[in-house]
Amino acid sequence: MNDEIRMTNQLSVCMKLFILPLVLLSSTVFAADEKKEEKAPMNSSNEVAVIKTNEGDMVVQFWTDAAPNTVENFKKLARQGFYDGTIFHRIVKAFMIQGGDPAGSGMGDPGYKFKNETSPDLTFDRPGRLAYANAGPDTNGSQFFITEVPYPSLNGGYTIFGQCDDAAVALVKQIARMASDPRSNRPFRPVTINHITIVKAGGEAAAPKAAPKKPATASKTPPGNTP
Repeated sequence: MNDEIRMTNQLSVCMKLFILPLVLLSSTVFAADEKKEEKAPMNSSNEVAVIKTNEGDMVVQFWTDAAPNTVENFKKLARQGFYDGTIFHRIVKAFMIQGGDPAGSGMGDPGYKFKNETSPDLTFDRPGRLAYANAGPDTNGSQFFITEVPYPSLNGGYTIFGQCDDAAVALVKQIARMASDPRSNRPFRPVTINHITIVKAGGEAAAPKAAPKKPATASKTPPGNTP
């Protein structure tokens, strides 16, 4: 009887010793998968945008690998001074702020449209995502928005091409909570983009400012209706 008890205890100890490594292994694999999911596309250009507004500056890092054409479009318009003097015409608390419209109404564009560059590895899973607004697939122009909170329902429909730093996210939250017209979400006190500078690592301007481009005629379909 005692031999049977000893054998049972030994078997129980062996099972525990066998199960413990499996638990540790599973935890390690799960943690590795978690880190893999959180990994964002690398910034290949090593450039950031400094969006200078009358409420403060926002620093946004580009993801050129994920959306090369989108990043180049934004940089081109910024260097041309296209965004200078435009406003954040639409602000929504616990959602996003939207700007980049030369008409200031949600109906302006640069006179052309370009395709989406969405990536399954880059989602609206955190605040501070910089993305282009559109009026449907492949209708990107100049209007962009910055999220204040994670917003997964936008995944796949809008091209994310940058990420705000923590200070910029705080400023976005501040702007999103300004008093606005409930009918249009337009802030009563204008939030103006004074200039957008493209900066390389070290703080040097990536390119000199070119002559401002005249705003294009407003389109019939308002990109500002989305997101």
